[in-house]
Amino acid sequence: MVGRRGQIVYAKAFGSRDREAAAPMRTDSIFRIASQTKALVSVGIMQLQEEGRLRISDPVGRHLPEFQKTTVAVPKSGGGYEVVPARRAITIRDMLTHTAGIGYGTGVAADQWKAAGIQGWYFADRTEPIAATVSRMAALPFDAQPGERFVYGYSTDILGVLIEKVSGQALDEFIRQRITEPLRMDDTHFYLPAAKADRLAVVYSRTADGLERTPDQGGMFSQGAYVTGPRQSLSGGAGLLSTAGDYMRFLQALLNGGTLDGVRILSRKSVELMTVDHLGPIETQPGVGFGLGFSVLLDLGRRGSLGSVGEFGWGGAYHSTYWVDPSEALIVVHMTQVIPAGDLDDYGTVRAVIYSSLVDSSKASGTALQSLRDR
Repeated sequence: MVGRRGQIVYAKAFGSRDREAAAPMRTDSIFRIASQTKALVSVGIMQLQEEGRLRISDPVGRHLPEFQKTTVAVPKSGGGYEVVPARRAITIRDMLTHTAGIGYGTGVAADQWKAAGIQGWYFADRTEPIAATVSRMAALPFDAQPGERFVYGYSTDILGVLIEKVSGQALDEFIRQRITEPLRMDDTHFYLPAAKADRLAVVYSRTADGLERTPDQGGMFSQGAYVTGPRQSLSGGAGLLSTAGDYMRFLQALLNGGTLDGVRILSRKSVELMTVDHLGPIETQPGVGFGLGFSVLLDLGRRGSLGSVGEFGWGGAYHSTYWVDPSEALIVVHMTQVIPAGDLDDYGTVRAVIYSSLVDSSKASGTALQSLRDR
């Protein structure tokens, strides 16, 4: 799905929603968006800051006391590791920028995280509420000192629990009232209503022999417990399901400076702060920094692919991605359900085709894209 200057200029489904059932993919198919959940939770944090209920400079421990004092696992030259105190308190901003030093439980002290039963991003099959899981995380050694480097992991899950604590609402209810309902994102849920189950795309794995359907249950590499299951763990880092159309509406609101169809979810200045680089010399990849919930393109040449400086976006574990290019008034939402995706490189092709179809400036009137449908 491609949006330009506030209009959907291209929307098409390819392939199958369920190959075994010969069910075609549709433009209203529902996808597990995994880490694309992080953007909504990050917006929720900024909403609470706008209300004066927190500041992103706050220590996380001010709101979640178990995080007042944390530890870091440091590798030893002869093997193994030692656990040392964190040099400073972790802030909410550290969490938003993934510089809190918290990974996905597979870092230096992976043995302790494994023993605690906390590894990987998938929580949908857990009977334990996310707040209890996050509380147990606080006692485990993290992977780096706060502010030291970009470490991708549980930070946004922790922010989801922080939202619950500060707002007094369950995360799903907060997201519904503050974001999805105002923006009319009617198909965005943590767990899917039974009536919508036939629209959920099937998950496949890319193997040497082609695509294989993943098991119905079994952790990250499965269909997941999103339709039937305990429905207890509201993962702010990877728990939502959505459609291309719903996610397009969310991104359009951000591109518009926090508003869509007369409804404002965030101030223009909050959006500006979220979509600039906060990492400084730290990069997520050459030419790319990170804001408050999104990657941010800093140097087009160093990244080496089509786009514009100031582009922001991210993606999800099931091989979905999105980006917003304010310079071109352009939004792209690309949804698939493939894990692991191996060397699948459709992102690069989609990006090249879209940008080579631009024939006018972002402020010009008339045709937004030319010949994209034919490509």
